[in-house]
Amino acid sequence: MTKTTALILLGLFLAGCSSQKSIVKTSNSNQSSVYVPELDSASDALNQFIDGSIAEAEGNYASAIIFYQSVLKLAPRPGVYYALGKNYFYLNKLPQALQYAKKAVALDSTRIDFLNLLTDIYSNARQNDSAAIVLNKIIGMDSSNVNAYYRLARIYETNKPMKAISIYNKITNIIGPDWNVLMHVAELYGGLGNFEDAAASINKLLTIDPGNTGLQKLLAEYYQRAKMYDDALKIINEVISESPDDLDAYDRKAQIYLAQNKWEEAAKEYEYILKQPKIPLELKVRIGASYFEQSFKDSTLLPIAKKFFETINKDTANWQVKMYLGAIEINEKNDSAAIENFKEATKLASWNVETWVRLGGLYFDNKKYDEAAKVMKEAISSFPEDFRVNLILGLSLAQNNNNEEAKPYLKKAVELNPKDTIALSAYGFTLSQLKENAEAEKYLKKALEISPNDINMLGTLGLIYDGEKRWAECDSIYERALEIDSTNDLINNNFAYSLSERGIKLDLALKMAKIAIAAKPTNSSYLDTIGWIYFKMGELVKAKSYIEESLKINDKNSDVYEHLGDIEAKMGNKSGALEAWQKALDLDKSNKELKVKIQKGEI
Repeated sequence: MTKTTALILLGLFLAGCSSQKSIVKTSNSNQSSVYVPELDSASDALNQFIDGSIAEAEGNYASAIIFYQSVLKLAPRPGVYYALGKNYFYLNKLPQALQYAKKAVALDSTRIDFLNLLTDIYSNARQNDSAAIVLNKIIGMDSSNVNAYYRLARIYETNKPMKAISIYNKITNIIGPDWNVLMHVAELYGGLGNFEDAAASINKLLTIDPGNTGLQKLLAEYYQRAKMYDDALKIINEVISESPDDLDAYDRKAQIYLAQNKWEEAAKEYEYILKQPKIPLELKVRIGASYFEQSFKDSTLLPIAKKFFETINKDTANWQVKMYLGAIEINEKNDSAAIENFKEATKLASWNVETWVRLGGLYFDNKKYDEAAKVMKEAISSFPEDFRVNLILGLSLAQNNNNEEAKPYLKKAVELNPKDTIALSAYGFTLSQLKENAEAEKYLKKALEISPNDINMLGTLGLIYDGEKRWAECDSIYERALEIDSTNDLINNNFAYSLSERGIKLDLALKMAKIAIAAKPTNSSYLDTIGWIYFKMGELVKAKSYIEESLKINDKNSDVYEHLGDIEAKMGNKSGALEAWQKALDLDKSNKELKVKIQKGEI
């Protein structure tokens, strides 16, 4: 060992040692808190300490601990406790490390290195509050300790972001603009949704590195999210001016326009991108798809989507492109062109069902049930055993009241996935519409076993019980549904109508009908219900007013015309009654009761 090394190790050993050679007693104990041995003992302790330091330097922490434990018996100095705490920490034995580090600090609380070790241990033990206390103590001792500030800010980032920002700002005041500090501040502001201040931090970073394109793009993004669109465009235009081949910058510029719902302006940027040969096909399709999906909300964008996909189609024979072109042709009512594109798509990727499902689902979600049915009928020929294809096709047909046609596809969907509540409830509802109530009840009950609180399924079951005049079960199921959601307008309306048809609990029925009307005041069925309740209560003027309002909204409902006829008859207006009943019969020629009323000229 060299003399220099020995001197360094001696300094480590003497750290925290007192020159005092007497026993210093505490006020509440007869035990000495610090013991300074005689010279020969100290010399032996020094040798042991040097051996421990050498073991530590070689990474042999377990051996170092043994040596330091021997030193501790001879000379219980703060520096020895610190050395033991440090080596236990290196071995990730945090309880022991904490014990010795605390003792070192207790004996000498003025040593920053002791406090730093204690901070390390608390941080690794995820005791962040304790670590923060120690770091604040360090800062109290040394207000210019940048490392302590930085570590404290990192602790506060998760749960106290504004406090972390405040500390980072103190660091900036001490050392000036710093890359890591400003980036952390920007991220914290971004996480808080304060994008304007995040942008301000990025601007400071640009004073450090003004030509950093990545920073400029990030600044544009924060400006965009802060809705400072002009500033965002200014920055991104600067990037494009300096790097005209930076396609990512064009994409970001398009995104800024999209954030303002300026789809046509964004399209100009995307047109440039789509013409570039090195752009991945997936990105091109994504761009076109975004415009296609947006066209459901804004039909003026459909030609742009079509232009995009036609541009892509010139360079590649891709099944996804063909699928979207086919869908666009359907929207433009060019069925023959649509079919050709779908056929091409199936030739190119006959194995892929995902796009069929995605496209059919997209139409269905946008309530374009005819288009959804067309697409899925093409798919079903290739994928007759696919659950999703059968389900979407069945649902699309059922939404257009093609229940007989929907039935086999929904039945197949249930067979393929007997635990799917959507398939079970849809099949049950379709069966109920076809008056196959026993089967409908069976499937709805299966669905309710899986999802017992589904309001829609409970309501459908209630309708079945009502139609079969199983009043006790009907009332019970509606009451159960209202316990789950007392404001559900459909349940309130249907229950109210059921009670009014029976002529019972009319006050309760009226209360429920008013809840339904408040939710949807222009629903023709709801207007008919409340009008019919008033009729049953003998308030004929109110009854007629609501029924007529219902017919203004929908004049194709036989039941509502029959109700109007009944009201007119009660009011003594025989000609008005006959006229209304005849309109009802024209809409439902199978109604025998109506024929009797017309023959008699009275109810």
